[in-house]
Amino acid sequence: MTVTSPRGFRASGVAAGLKSTGAKDVALVVNDGPLDVAAAVFTSNRVFAAPVAWSRQAVSDGRASAVVLNSGGANACTGTEGFADTHRTAEHVADTLSTSAGDVLVCSTGLIGLRLPMTELLAGVDAAASALDDPSSATRGGEDAALAIMTTDTVAKTVHVEREASDPASPDGATTWSVGGMAKGAGMLAPGLATMLCVLTTDAVVDATAAGAALRAATRTTLDRVDSDGCMSTNDTVILLASGASGVAVGTEELTGVLTEACGSLARQLVADAEGASHDVAVTVVGASSEDAAVAVARAVTRSNLFKAAIFGNDPNWGRIVSAVGTVPEDVAPYDALALDVTVNGVQVCRAGGVGEPRELVDLAAAREVLVEIDLHAGSATATVWTNDLTHDYVHENSAYSS
Repeated sequence: MTVTSPRGFRASGVAAGLKSTGAKDVALVVNDGPLDVAAAVFTSNRVFAAPVAWSRQAVSDGRASAVVLNSGGANACTGTEGFADTHRTAEHVADTLSTSAGDVLVCSTGLIGLRLPMTELLAGVDAAASALDDPSSATRGGEDAALAIMTTDTVAKTVHVEREASDPASPDGATTWSVGGMAKGAGMLAPGLATMLCVLTTDAVVDATAAGAALRAATRTTLDRVDSDGCMSTNDTVILLASGASGVAVGTEELTGVLTEACGSLARQLVADAEGASHDVAVTVVGASSEDAAVAVARAVTRSNLFKAAIFGNDPNWGRIVSAVGTVPEDVAPYDALALDVTVNGVQVCRAGGVGEPRELVDLAAAREVLVEIDLHAGSATATVWTNDLTHDYVHENSAYSS
């Protein structure tokens, strides 16, 4: 259930000494083909890391044969020297794998504003490349790679979704194709097109145009709707590699469906491991005039620290929900404030903009998952954004992150 679950991929993860803990911190994912199709989406933060600048350009031709990832340092806000470090890393991977540097995508995660220790990083690349030749790399290698990209994560996030071929008459007789993936992220989760670092792989036969369209569609409704703490990373990257090794040709719509399922699973895993969180919260807006309006309202609620603190205290304070809804401008989300309904874990606590069922009927302590539904009664569009509560542990962890 990793990036190596689809045919045609190898991966590895090693400890290179970038982390003071001695944990794994350098990963490689290699596409052995026969196709080298690639697509990616990146952070919309105007301050973006050197690996984002490099990978945007490298993937623009729709091709990539490898991804190198490191934790232990973001290589963001490091100037021309940091970009040169990224270029040097890609060149080193390319030399090791006998490919072109322009076909190597680079991802980094960790503390912003520090140069990477290149001696250790490049030695880690060599070790990761050697580990690819281990006979177990097709299974354990994917698991090691997922561990190597973790920062404040407490568990690795992986996924594998398999489908029967709609046309089983593939050249090599394959009857299935699949998507695998890994992701990291526990804080600074407020994406614009992506959520921290994520690598997806598929053995389907697709072209770059279809891969790009499917990836953008899948991330738009999944990873882009995880909003843990309202803080967008400088390094957010989601990459899709397609090997074509199954021989099964897949259309854009079918690929989008499976990618959406895979990204949805990873998104939920990210929320479940959010820094210090004790509740996973789904805010669903229904009855909106448009999908964009529904998303805007949901984000206003999920970014309310007052709302998130109330959930941590097991307090169904629906006043904090409707007050957040009210901050969305009318031209963005038209609705009648006197028609708002709010339901929390099945109890309609706000009805027609006023008091509904007694809030004491809402039980937030019995389960980790909290479901909030906001009905605007302004149309037929709907959207869900996932977040988590704001806890003492989150504040403590982020107050000491760089010390």
